[in-house]
Amino acid sequence: MNFFSDERAAELRELFFESAQDLLQELNEAGILLESNSSNSEALARVRRAMHTLKGDSAACGFKQLSELAHDLEDLLTPALVVERGEAVAEIVLSAADSFHAMLGSYRGNLQPPDITELRAHIRKLAVRPETFSDPQPVHPRAEWSPKEKTRILEALRGNETVYQIVLNIDHSLQMPAAALQLVRSALEQCGTILAQSPASGIPLQTLDAVHVALASSRHSDWIRTRCNVPGIVSGVSLEPLKRLESEPRDALQILLEAETAAESTVRASADNGLGESTAEGTAGSPGTPGMLGSNEAWLRVETGRIDTVMNLIGELIIGKSMLHRAIAEFDQKFPKDSLRNRLGDALSFQSRVLGELQKSVMKIRMVPVEQLFRRLPRIVRDVSKVRKKEIAIEMAGQNTDLDKSVLDALADPLAHLIRNAADHGIETPEERLAMGKSARGTIRLNAYHQGNQVVIELADDGRGIGHEKLVRKAIQSGLVSEKDARGLSHDEILNLIFQPGLTTAEEVTEISGRGVGMDVVKTAMERLKGKVMVESEPGRGTTFQLMVPLTLASIQALMFRVDNQHYAVPLDSVLEIARASDSEIHEIDGHEVLRLRDQVLSVVRLDQLIVNVAPAAARKTRHFVVTIGAGSRRFGLIVDGLIGEEELVIKAFEDRLVASELVSGASILGDGTVVLILNVPSVVSHLTRKRVLEVSA
Repeated sequence: MNFFSDERAAELRELFFESAQDLLQELNEAGILLESNSSNSEALARVRRAMHTLKGDSAACGFKQLSELAHDLEDLLTPALVVERGEAVAEIVLSAADSFHAMLGSYRGNLQPPDITELRAHIRKLAVRPETFSDPQPVHPRAEWSPKEKTRILEALRGNETVYQIVLNIDHSLQMPAAALQLVRSALEQCGTILAQSPASGIPLQTLDAVHVALASSRHSDWIRTRCNVPGIVSGVSLEPLKRLESEPRDALQILLEAETAAESTVRASADNGLGESTAEGTAGSPGTPGMLGSNEAWLRVETGRIDTVMNLIGELIIGKSMLHRAIAEFDQKFPKDSLRNRLGDALSFQSRVLGELQKSVMKIRMVPVEQLFRRLPRIVRDVSKVRKKEIAIEMAGQNTDLDKSVLDALADPLAHLIRNAADHGIETPEERLAMGKSARGTIRLNAYHQGNQVVIELADDGRGIGHEKLVRKAIQSGLVSEKDARGLSHDEILNLIFQPGLTTAEEVTEISGRGVGMDVVKTAMERLKGKVMVESEPGRGTTFQLMVPLTLASIQALMFRVDNQHYAVPLDSVLEIARASDSEIHEIDGHEVLRLRDQVLSVVRLDQLIVNVAPAAARKTRHFVVTIGAGSRRFGLIVDGLIGEEELVIKAFEDRLVASELVSGASILGDGTVVLILNVPSVVSHLTRKRVLEVSA
């Protein structure tokens, strides 16, 4: 029976899919922590919380298979088993995270979910732990309860309740194995409060000799024994009252464990009651837990598209402000003595101030820390190092650096390609590193920081580096350059060859990388983001990549200029200086126009020669403005007819069918309706580099 309308149910499903992504990230992070340290109780608590939430939410949405898998995994994750077989349990957690990811994709696309029968069977097999019963045991060994169960028993004893240790011997000829454990539990619940039970569920009773229970009850022992003797299932019952020894010593670790378990119980009770998770849990080190409600602040999950709509409307308001500003300026010229002009000016100033604050507020909403992106990367490094039998550590800094959500999402694939290549090809095997005098474990470092109106994401490794000779040899073999042309390439131009499609320095193609497509994807993505990528490498010492992206794609501070009758703009942070030059100062060398500017030779570009749909000017001026543009280590000058000024522009993306040139990244509209084309500076630099290489090769 569905208690919600179809529209409401669809909203709940979308909310579940969004929160489930955070839960999967929790699983990946905690699984890696468990793999490195099986006694990490906080990591285990994070996994159990994620499983518990995922189990309940998926069941509420009708995703039965996902809920059952989460239930099996939750039953498996007992502290005793994790300590005993930590690596195997961590591997199961990470495999389950991959299965959850595949199942969520199938559910979202209304497809058949993948078969998880083998994984569930492996989980149940691991939960049975037959090796723990291989040694000779007493007739009725006392069960090893988890810290949480021990706390329950201890609290009951402190409350002067009678607690029994009960062992129910299982009849292996039972006829109803599926319902047996439930019948046993029902009988126990009639006798009192179950404080602990082993096994809890999910294990075939044919493989067990007995069920161990800790029961708090006011009933007489004989009455409990009779009630628990379920015909056809229980062949015998042994019962022993438990006593707490006041003189029993308790070390500091036990006291701390009891305190942590009690705190975890309080947190889970609050979450189950719909009150969110307490701030105590947040401080325990579980960042990114979905649905977290602090005591002093609340979080509201909003669809990104809604924020984009608000941002677009603010962009229209900015255009409207510019139109109003021009109209008031015209009014001021026509009626300089009218008293209304001062009131209009005050109203415009007030509107501009409020609109500016509104734009900043929405921009802050769109800004998210790069930690959300960095959190996904340790799992990639872990998987690659395991497959390639390497030891790799990952160090991260600058996680609190804010970046526009749309830019952050677009960086996910490029950064994944870079870190996968660094782990697969950059970092050497332990044997190779030791032979080179390095430590056996390689290191990949991630850092993010602000640089003007840009954010720089830096990825560095201490691996083998990129050999220039090897890279040039591969480029020659691929037909990208000839041997003669290769000798004329600079250091930066040689390193930038790795971004050419199909070029790879890998000696072998693996299932991870080596096909020569990853770096091309990085470059294409960066050009789409109006950013740039720089690489620096030293053979034997490592490689560093710098991804430079704008803070936001919504608006920019730009310098506007005019070429013929068309208005253009470039991002202001790309402009180094503006100079004047006459035709006599511009010379042609090897078919390229250059300008001598303060003892430096600067390549100059005319837009009517660069962009195919710009008509050449009918009559050129003899005196020009030269706008010097800097992009990384490259500099060039744009010859323009006139400067318009500096202004904040709201970027409107172009459809591919409207603009044939990749050198134009978008447009903006001024207050008088004039369309301004925004140049894509990284694409211009790339175009000039390709043009130079092609002309040298010709």
